[in-house]
Amino acid sequence: HVQLVESGGGSVQAGGSLRLSCAASGYTYSIYCMSWFRQAPGKEREGVAHSHSDGSTSYADPVKGRFTISKDKNTLYLQMNSLKPEDTAMYYCALRDGGCSTWDRNYNYWGQGTQVTVS
Repeated sequence: HVQLVESGGGSVQAGGSLRLSCAASGYTYSIYCMSWFRQAPGKEREGVAHSHSDGSTSYADPVKGRFTISKDKNTLYLQMNSLKPEDTAMYYCALRDGGCSTWDRNYNYWGQGTQVTVS
């Protein structure tokens, strides 16, 4: 079965950096998208960055130029630089077959989340 396990969250001061990791296993899709979403308290879950199996990536406007998504074999990364207090949220790794989507309901599999707190 598919498993997604995130790590790397923590607390950091504004302007700092963190790198999140998502170890994926058990999937057999040849065409797929792996993404990072986040959810802050009282807000809806939002897409942050997406990595398609064709090598393309995309980012939400609030993180462009600060976050970088990458993938190495079965691990997805999110390098987060110049962090801001508004980046504080639970960050989730997600996987779906087919193309990338900004709508979380289109994703088949989710990790448990990792907390990022920026003060």
